Amino acid sequence: MNTTAIEKMSPKTVHQWVKAEKPLILIDTLSHDHFKAIHLPGAKSACVFEVTFLDQIAAITTDKHTRIVLYGANERTMDAAVAAEKLQRAGFDNLFILDGGINGWRAAGYPAEGESVDMPPPPENLLALKDGTYRVDIDQSVIEWAGHNPNTKHDGTVRIAKGEIGVKDGKPFGTFVIDMNALENKSLAGDELQPVLLSHLKSDDFFFTRLFPTATFTIKSGLPRKDPYLSAPNLDVQGELTLKDVKAELSFPATVYQAHDGTITAKGRFDLDRTRWNIIYGSTRFFEHLGMHLVFDMIHFEVKIVALRNA
Repeated sequence: MNTTAIEKMSPKTVHQWVKAEKPLILIDTLSHDHFKAIHLPGAKSACVFEVTFLDQIAAITTDKHTRIVLYGANERTMDAAVAAEKLQRAGFDNLFILDGGINGWRAAGYPAEGESVDMPPPPENLLALKDGTYRVDIDQSVIEWAGHNPNTKHDGTVRIAKGEIGVKDGKPFGTFVIDMNALENKSLAGDELQPVLLSHLKSDDFFFTRLFPTATFTIKSGLPRKDPYLSAPNLDVQGELTLKDVKAELSFPATVYQAHDGTITAKGRFDLDRTRWNIIYGSTRFFEHLGMHLVFDMIHFEVKIVALRNA
């Protein structure tokens, strides 16, 4: 389907249209919670992020020739433009976009409505950690692992025993203790070989949990990336991992988000070369003629940390 460019209208022009009381529908394309907090006077809510967006529009109007002005957050975001494309593909032909979104409208001095209209908008897109101390929620936090050989993949989890994060000047630091005896396997669930694999992993061939029941990771620095958006890796974590009897540096990117209640959620994924920590079983760097006992050196990890702000 051919589409045409949607014209952007200045806040002044849209305000004149509203004052002239010409047939016009203002559509706020942001989330319904944001709409409750603040929106243009007389606007209707239809969240472009929801799969029912077109159904929400249909509940507002079925006249595909009526004049509709769509708006989003600001001049950078694509919310209104995406909404306009969806409506154009659905047959609406009298569409406009408010240039600058609700931020541009307010900057031009025009009024807004809502429960939080007098409050400054929170930073929604960029990482901005609040200074303080945070306790790791061990029930919500987890480390997932995956190891491979030429024919098989095994995966599972290991639990965090305790941890604390501190934030100073917007930069995190902290220490996490990992319970290596809580190592679990998912790939062989229900199989009689599952306890054999777990025993093997906990033995001196791999993590030797009898002598080294815990591992420790210490964050030495967490540096926000340039323009650290919340939906992409926004923090470069540098630290030290103590595993078995070896300490070595470990760095990886993380995606960090802080909710309005202060809770920090951080997710990171990385490949770890186990041989750096003297876990050499099945590695062709150290052995030959391994046959079925060959195990790839790299272990893949996905880490989720949830930390609650201390009172």
